[in-house]
Amino acid sequence: MTDETSTSWREGAAPATAPPAAAAPSPATGPPAATQPSAATQPSAATRPSAAAAPAAGGPQATLGPPNPALQRWEIVTVFAVSLGASGVYALVQYIGSLTARQTISSQQVVVHGTLAPGRPLLDLFLQLTSITLALAPVLLVFYLLARSGEGPSSIGVDASQPGRDVTRGAVLAAVIGGSGLGLYLIAYHLGVELNVVAENLPDVWWRIPVLLYSAAQNAILEEVIVLGYLLSRLDRLGVKPAQAIALSAAIRGSYHLYQGVGAFIGNAVMGAIFGVLYRRWGRVTPMIVAHFLIDAVTFVGYALLAGHVSWLPAP
Repeated sequence: MTDETSTSWREGAAPATAPPAAAAPSPATGPPAATQPSAATQPSAATRPSAAAAPAAGGPQATLGPPNPALQRWEIVTVFAVSLGASGVYALVQYIGSLTARQTISSQQVVVHGTLAPGRPLLDLFLQLTSITLALAPVLLVFYLLARSGEGPSSIGVDASQPGRDVTRGAVLAAVIGGSGLGLYLIAYHLGVELNVVAENLPDVWWRIPVLLYSAAQNAILEEVIVLGYLLSRLDRLGVKPAQAIALSAAIRGSYHLYQGVGAFIGNAVMGAIFGVLYRRWGRVTPMIVAHFLIDAVTFVGYALLAGHVSWLPAP
């Protein structure tokens, strides 16, 4: 049930001149006196706009409000084209590559979180931090679009107004979904229809665990803000039926995990459907961010500690 979206591709990793300024007119070349407006033709003080009527500089700006339906659809397509939708297309191509390889599916492996500079741990650290941080850029885009419509993160339930309840709900969800997801993966792998998913292969250095936790947080924030809160709220405005909106959200969530195998697609789609129903009920994304973070954190760190030491977990 690993949810690495920004690093699934890493296994292969490796003056314009200004125009000339116009000459300023000399006072001697101004218009002839005959063509200058006389005092009688100038607007009176009563008809001139007063200073009070002009908008104050730096004052509050009116929000744009929601765009028309066609523009709303373009907005959704644009957001996903630069984020998880693009990841879904890439994951599909990767999975087709796995299916058409000369090896069986279960004998192939895919690295979710891999090293970016083999043999250079300090460079690797900076590349990891840069990659994870930049992957959060679509979240800023979503928050900007919400603000342009007169909303904010709290409009989709991303805030700290209910910390105790959000953490409790997230922990319960993580325990149920995370455990079920692991079981589904192991069954699919031993049936020979799932790839060997290597959750991480970072060097065994001091920053390994902190980077894995940071990556888990990035996955949780990126996915839940975009594919859950943003998408469902926008589909509501377009009048899409709730069940259809949840199904679309779940399918997109599964799509960008397809590079891990069909089991990962199904497991994450089911997770997306559950999250969608609960988001409709609670009106909050934060519990799902908590749950997603815990699932990925346990997966990444657990794999780092257990891979090669227990028989039931496929070795890298």
